[in-house]
Amino acid sequence: MKSTVEIDAGVCGFNATIHAIVNDGQHVELEIDSQCQTIIDLADQLKKQPVINAIMELGPQESSVLKTARPMLVSKGCCEACIVPAGICKAIQVAAGLALPRDVLMKIVKED
Repeated sequence: MKSTVEIDAGVCGFNATIHAIVNDGQHVELEIDSQCQTIIDLADQLKKQPVINAIMELGPQESSVLKTARPMLVSKGCCEACIVPAGICKAIQVAAGLALPRDVLMKIVKED
């Protein structure tokens, strides 16, 4: 199964497209495209890991995607709350049949 997640990351102006492919219901292959160098570096780091197991990503241990992303984002001066790693996790879940595909919307309003 394959899923695609397209992300407009917000104020940084960088978009990302994640393709997750799962052929056996468990092991994930990721293709990540972005204009953001940090996300490109994250994609490279995720490719270097042993195979990502979609079932293990659901925990109880921290997701390997989020565990890899957090220090990379912080060390490069990016926002630790970057939505792209969460989008990668959702792509994995949908491709593995562990979640239903459904759009997500975050409307952010600053109030004085």
